[in-house]
Amino acid sequence: MNTMELEKVYEQAYRSGKSAWNQMVAKGESGYLTALDGIIQTGDIASEFPLGQVEIPIHKIIGTYTHSRSISFAHNFMPLMSLKTEFASKWTSLYNYHIEVGIADPIKVYEYLNHFFVIEGNKRVSVLKFVKGTSINGHVIRLLPKRDKEDKTNNIYYEFLNFYKHTLINTIWFSEEGRFNELLEYVNKYKANTVEEDFQKRFLADLYRPFRQIYLESGGDRLDITTGDAFLTFLKIYGMPTEITADTHKNNIKNIIDELKSIEQEATNVKTDEIQSPKKKSMFTSLTDLVASKKTLKVAFVYAKTTESSGWAYAHELGRLHIDNIFKTQITTAKIENIPESEKAYDTFKTLAQDGYDLIFTTSPTFVAPALKAAMEYPGVKFFNCAATHSYKSLTLYFGRIHEPRYLLGMIAGAMTQTNVLGYVAPYPISEVVSSINAFTLGARAVNPYAKVKAMWTYRWDNPQGGKDIAKKLQSEGADIISNEDLPVPGDISKEYGVYKIQDTSSEKTHYAMALWNWGVFYEKVIQNILSGTWKAVYEESSKSQLPMNFWLGMNTGIVDLLYSNRHINTSMKYLIDGVKKSIIRNEFNIFEGPIYDQNGHLKVASNRVLDYEDIIHMDWLVEGVEGTLPNIKELKPTDPFSYMKGIIGKQGS
Repeated sequence: MNTMELEKVYEQAYRSGKSAWNQMVAKGESGYLTALDGIIQTGDIASEFPLGQVEIPIHKIIGTYTHSRSISFAHNFMPLMSLKTEFASKWTSLYNYHIEVGIADPIKVYEYLNHFFVIEGNKRVSVLKFVKGTSINGHVIRLLPKRDKEDKTNNIYYEFLNFYKHTLINTIWFSEEGRFNELLEYVNKYKANTVEEDFQKRFLADLYRPFRQIYLESGGDRLDITTGDAFLTFLKIYGMPTEITADTHKNNIKNIIDELKSIEQEATNVKTDEIQSPKKKSMFTSLTDLVASKKTLKVAFVYAKTTESSGWAYAHELGRLHIDNIFKTQITTAKIENIPESEKAYDTFKTLAQDGYDLIFTTSPTFVAPALKAAMEYPGVKFFNCAATHSYKSLTLYFGRIHEPRYLLGMIAGAMTQTNVLGYVAPYPISEVVSSINAFTLGARAVNPYAKVKAMWTYRWDNPQGGKDIAKKLQSEGADIISNEDLPVPGDISKEYGVYKIQDTSSEKTHYAMALWNWGVFYEKVIQNILSGTWKAVYEESSKSQLPMNFWLGMNTGIVDLLYSNRHINTSMKYLIDGVKKSIIRNEFNIFEGPIYDQNGHLKVASNRVLDYEDIIHMDWLVEGVEGTLPNIKELKPTDPFSYMKGIIGKQGS
C-alpha cells in the first residue's frame, strides 16, 4: 500500500479511538486502555505460572500491563497518537505488513480472570482489532487470584480453571456460577463423538464461533449477558448439532435473542388474581382468528406419566375432563401420557402442533425447555407450561401458590403433634418446594412455637414409593405427624399423602388434611377467553404486553385449596383454619411477612416487609425451625428431570 492509503487507514483507526475515548470520558470513566497495574494489587495474586504459547481470542484481550503504555491507546485499543508521530509510523508499517504477509509473531500477555493484558505486542493487537481479527498466538502467564468463595466472579473463574484443564478452551465466559460445569458436559459429549485429537478446535470452529457471529450480528451484543450464556441456552433448547450455520440456525438464534430481550426487562407480567371472565361479545383476534373458522377448538394435554400412576397427572386429567364437560362440542381434547421428561418431549409437541392442535398444555415443569423450543418454532399454536420457574415471551407459564394451603397444613400439624416433631417429605430442592417447607414451618410454629420440622429429600418428583420410605425414616427420628405428597394416586388407599398422624402401635394413619390442585378452574377460564375472543385483548394487548406473562394463582382463585377432615379436626381448629384462609384470600394476611429468620438465626425478611413473587420463586433458604439441609442442586447427579430444565433462561447477570 502507498503512503497516502496507509495514512487514510490510520486516520480511520485514530477517529475510532478518539470516539471511544470521548464516550468513556462522557460517562465519567477513563478513556484510555485498561491497565492491569490499576486493577490488581500484589496481595490479590496467589501465584503466577506460564501456560506456554496459547491461541488467544482477540476479543479477550482487553488491556495492557502498565498505565504508561495504556495512554497511547483508547479503551477499544485504537490509537490516540496523531498521524505525525513515530507511533503512527510504526502502526501503519505493522498494518501494511499484516496486509501483505500476516502478523504471525506471538505476543506476550498476562491472563487474569480469563482476560488478557499485553506485556509485549500492543500495536499488533491494535492492528488485529482494527481488521477484526479473531485470534493471535501469545506466550501467556496466568495470574491466579486468591480463592474467595464469597466473591461470585472468583467462583466463576475457578470453575473456568477446571473447564480449561479439561478442554483448553479460553474463549467462553459466563455470568453465573455452575454454567462452566454444564458446558463441560456438552464438550465431553462432543469429544466422545469425534475422532479428532484437537476436538476443542473443532468445537469452537463448528459450534461456538459461528454461533457467536450470528448472535452478535443479530443484535445479541445489546443484551447484558455474555455470549457464553446465550450459547449454553441455545444448546439446552435446541440440543447440540454437528455444526451451526446461518442457513440452518439463524432463525433459532434470533428467537433466543427475542426471549432474552424480554427477560432482561425489569418486571414480569404476573397474574396473581382471578382470570378475567370474557364479555358476551368481543373482538376475535390472535388465537381466536385461527379457530374462528373451525367447528371446534383442539386442545392437547401432555403428561409425563400415566393418570393411573401419578397423582399430579391425575389432577390435570380431572381438569381436562372438567372442560370436556363444560364446553362439550365447542372443543375436542386429547391426553398424551408417558412422555419423556427430557429434550425428547419436543418430538411430541412438534407432532401435536403439526396435527393442528390450537392449544397445548404441557403439564410438568420438566417440559419447560422442549415446550419453549416448540413454542418458538410454532408461534401460531398457544403453548402453556405448568411451572413456576422463569418467564418467557413465547411460552405462557401457569402455577399455583401452593405454599398458601401448605401454611394451613402446617397449622394443623403443629396443633396435632404430641412429640413436637413434624416430618416433611420433600421431593426435589427447587424453590416451589423450599417455599412450601418454609410456609409449612411458619404455620406450625404460629400455633406451636415448640414445633420443629424435619425435612428429608426423595430427590424425585411425583414418587409415592420414595415418599413412603422417607416417611418411615422420619418416624424413626421421632416425627408423629407427616406431610407427604400433595396428591393421591388413583386407587391408593394407603393415605400416605397430605398431613397425617402415624399411630405408634400399628400401621394405621389418621388423615387430617391435604392440599388440592383444581386445575379445571384455570383451564375453564382460559378456554372461555379464547372462545370468546378476549384472550389477546385482555392478556396480550395490555400495557405490559411486551413483558413475559405468568399465571401464579392462589386460593383466591380456587386453583389451590385445602381439604380437611371434619371427623379428626375439632371445631375450634376449624374456625381458626377457616379464618386464616379467608384472610389469605382477602390479602389481609401475608405468609412471608417479616420478621422471618433463617436456620442460622439470620434475619432474612425485615419487620413489615413482605416477600414478593421474585423472592418466593427464587427462595433458596430455610426458615428457623426446619431441621435438615438444603441440597446444592448444582452438585446433584443429573438423574432427575429437574436438572434438565434448571436455569434454562434465568435472569442473567452482567
